[in-house]
Amino acid sequence: MAAVEVRSLTRVYKGRRGAPSVKALDGIDLDIEEGSTQGLLGPNGAGKTTLVKILSTVLLPTAGSARVLGFDLIADTKKVRRLIGIVLGGDRGLYLRLTGRQNLRYWASLYGVSDRDARIRSERLLKRVGLEDRGDEPVDRYSRGMKQRLHLARGLVGDPRLLFLDEPTIGMDPIAAHEFRTLVTELRIEGRTILLTTHDMAEAEAVCDRVALIDNGRLLAVESPRTLASWVSRYERIDAGGVPDDLLVAVRQIRGVTTVGRAPDGSTRIGLGEEGAGARVLQLLVAGGVTSIRTSLPTLEEVYLELMKERGFRV
Repeated sequence: MAAVEVRSLTRVYKGRRGAPSVKALDGIDLDIEEGSTQGLLGPNGAGKTTLVKILSTVLLPTAGSARVLGFDLIADTKKVRRLIGIVLGGDRGLYLRLTGRQNLRYWASLYGVSDRDARIRSERLLKRVGLEDRGDEPVDRYSRGMKQRLHLARGLVGDPRLLFLDEPTIGMDPIAAHEFRTLVTELRIEGRTILLTTHDMAEAEAVCDRVALIDNGRLLAVESPRTLASWVSRYERIDAGGVPDDLLVAVRQIRGVTTVGRAPDGSTRIGLGEEGAGARVLQLLVAGGVTSIRTSLPTLEEVYLELMKERGFRV
């Protein structure tokens, strides 16, 4: 069974005081397999958080439909809420004057968990996220990484089958982000379904089974991390020094060459967008007497931007 089924989902925010309406989601279709980790990747304002709010029953769609773990999002809202957990970025959802333990016990009570079970779950979760020795401290003394780990514990206090992680590592230092991703991987191994929103290509590649690229409220593609890696290879680039102008003219004519630019130091960067183009360019440069040549791969973020341009998305 698919954990999430989304069909033609649309959300329009009406403008205030005569301002134009904004279409945050534009006919989204998405399936998420149960027990998988689905990444939702896009820049700020792409529609990621709006989709999470709708799927977590916080926001109503303007049009379209969605089913979560077999239940209709609108008709079976209460049933959906019992099966999901939400982890937000920043301080949202935490009570800073309460201790970590008090936060978890409070949220457990909202899920209808008994006092005894709430204490047991809170201790287990604090240990799991590495906060058992800091559980009696007010949350406003926690570092950003500690708050995010407490967020994860809070999201798990209701023992959800589906977990929404909305930009969970934003503002974290690299070590804290790595530890958080390790916890996410453990949750996937347990069989939980996870929807992770992020604008970090590396994060999506590290923990996700599939990645949906979204921009301007529309899905660009839904692919595996392996496919994303193949896209990186497709957009290989070549840096060369001492390339004469007449040779650059010939390079621009090669099929698969997307960009040719001069750097301030006189070197040339040649962008590629087709498999096999690199070999053709290298052969021409070597035949033209160029000896300073280096190939490199773009970042996943650069590939993402190129794909948006190809499909007419705004950048």
